[in-house]
Amino acid sequence: MSELDLKEHETERANAAELIYGLEDRPPLKETFFAALQHMLAIFVAIITPPLIIASALKLDLETTGYLVSMSLMVSGIATFIQCRTIGPIGCGLLCIQGTSFSFIGPVISAGMTGGLASIFGATIAASTVEMFVSRILKYTRRIITPLISGIVVTLIGMSLIKVGIIACGGGFAAKADGTFGSFQNLGIAALVLCSIIFFNRSSNRYLRMSSIVIGLAIGYAVSWAIGMVNFSSVNSYAGFNIPMPFKYGISFDWGAIIGLGLVYLITAIEAYGDVTANSMISGQPVRGEKFMHRAQGGILADGFNSMLAGFLNSFPNSIFAQNNGMIQLTGVASRYVGYFIAGFLVLLGLFPAVGLVFSLMPDPVLGGATLLMFGTVAAAGIRIIASQRIDRKAVLVMALSFSIGLSVELVPEILTQFPETIRNIFASGITAGGLTAIIANALIHIDEYKDNKEE
Repeated sequence: MSELDLKEHETERANAAELIYGLEDRPPLKETFFAALQHMLAIFVAIITPPLIIASALKLDLETTGYLVSMSLMVSGIATFIQCRTIGPIGCGLLCIQGTSFSFIGPVISAGMTGGLASIFGATIAASTVEMFVSRILKYTRRIITPLISGIVVTLIGMSLIKVGIIACGGGFAAKADGTFGSFQNLGIAALVLCSIIFFNRSSNRYLRMSSIVIGLAIGYAVSWAIGMVNFSSVNSYAGFNIPMPFKYGISFDWGAIIGLGLVYLITAIEAYGDVTANSMISGQPVRGEKFMHRAQGGILADGFNSMLAGFLNSFPNSIFAQNNGMIQLTGVASRYVGYFIAGFLVLLGLFPAVGLVFSLMPDPVLGGATLLMFGTVAAAGIRIIASQRIDRKAVLVMALSFSIGLSVELVPEILTQFPETIRNIFASGITAGGLTAIIANALIHIDEYKDNKEE
């Protein structure tokens, strides 16, 4: 056994020793329930936020918004069960939680603006094959999608979404239409939510810290209701069940939307690899060798398959949630059987229309105050990935080109007016434009750093 293998083996043993319940253990019902509830607190807001943002941007009615929220919860439950349980080659067999992904919000909104929900779900299904294909050729794609490119794309995702967050803070598109956008009331509510989240996130109490976003949203929602910003009378009924109806809003395929989402699926595959690696390490499992590679490929395959399933069930692309890895460390519970309970909770919540409708009534400034911080965190995560790499002259050129092209399209979308509609649809998202630029520039730019250093 090499020195590196020995160190990794010792790390696995140390991580396993710190766990209260290992991967294959079955904790008592009470402890399983409590651990599952904590994971729910960490992911619930993250699951329902993307459909709320997308529905607001597309100006969807209350009933449609509520249904999309419910289906996001239900699909996340099914996806989590598949990851934890594994079905054939699909799934990683770890306590891996899946949910609707923030990374796709920009391209999804762009697809929705041009082709409606049918175009979104068609692109979600068709483009998911990219991630499933990547899972089969994993070791080769890592040479193309380097950490630098991943960092650039993740940063662009965060930067692009900040615009969505600040529009919500101002009152959303409805406020733009009625002239109340940016009012002190809207900005005050958004600031209250933002400050509440920061306050509780700084707490030394881990439960308050884990629940900071939920608490912040609850405070903002309560204050909004108290001052008359929430109208529950607009809902006809909270009763009944939400029965999944495949292709309820139709399906159509647009090449621009498919390519836009396909690029993000490519990056998501690499992120999923990192999440499975971190989860394996925390769970005391190997992070090298054939067993690990099989687990990583199964996790990425499930990532793509579950997103395809989401498209069938009128939901949006899914990805593994990294925040739950931290929850395993905090609780000391790595048992994948806990994942079955989490999956059950999510499916149950998705069955009841009341859950989706209550959150659909949430005012835009409440959601904006929380998402502005979340999206800033996404951008910061991308910068951290970039900073972990060696920034030589080539890296600077690749970053400069990528950010220039990506942000130009976001800030001045009219620049594409003269192009054919297909080209406009493909490059309408700064994430797509900047991401493709990063991949091409990284492959084509060659600089002999040794020669440059010698001449100096």
